[in-house]
Amino acid sequence: MSTWTITPIVTGYANSDKKTYLYHHSTHPYYNVEGKVLLPTLAFLAESEKRLILVDTGMSWTDRASTVHHPGSYQPEGAAIHERLASLGIRCEEISLVIFTHLHWDHVFYMEKFVHARFIAQRKEYEFALNPIPLYYKSYEHPVLGVRRPFEGIRIDLVDGEQEITPGIRVFPSPGHSPGHQSVEIDTVEGIYICCGDSIFIYDNLTPIPEIHYTITPPARYANVLETWKSIEELKTRAKGKDFILPAHAPELQTRQPTKAVLATLG
Repeated sequence: MSTWTITPIVTGYANSDKKTYLYHHSTHPYYNVEGKVLLPTLAFLAESEKRLILVDTGMSWTDRASTVHHPGSYQPEGAAIHERLASLGIRCEEISLVIFTHLHWDHVFYMEKFVHARFIAQRKEYEFALNPIPLYYKSYEHPVLGVRRPFEGIRIDLVDGEQEITPGIRVFPSPGHSPGHQSVEIDTVEGIYICCGDSIFIYDNLTPIPEIHYTITPPARYANVLETWKSIEELKTRAKGKDFILPAHAPELQTRQPTKAVLATLG
């Protein structure tokens, strides 16, 4: 069985409103939901003896992020995915595979840099990304906005449902945040880690609220709340524990102590 190490890579910060993104309105009495928070936007480098693979490629440069998307979002100097990899001595040409959890703007930038990579997404996600409803034009950078989509003209290989992508790495559907969202299971010496994209934004989304009979704390931003709920429950069932879940926006990953499997965060 192939085993991998994982390096979380901070590619920038998304300025996120707690009430409208992180916590469903029904959970507001149980949390501090005032104001906004700068959440890291992470990609993940999976490395074995023979291959270098990315889960997502991270967010855009500051002007695009703050003007088109969330005002106040930014990408620090040197934080673009290709710059972060270069700091590890890795060239984009060495990445052989990129698995996208979903195709929102903060997960798919700089694709053109990875000239030798095979790109993978769920079919349902790609089809919706090409023709989303207007509510999601910004998320997928629809051409009506006058910008070019990061995945425009780039081939993406499509999968349907749960599938092994390469030995030691599998995907499974986790819809809700987006119609074709998927999570990525990675085998390591410590067990299976799950790069769960935006299935949850923060670890609070895993927390039960017994007072209202909730087994989780649902986020406030989703395409389908029923699918979101079921996907978070599935995530909790599959994961060996909270520490084996790697969300794409969890602030804790910036200061998490490295292990044999999950290395120091690059940021």
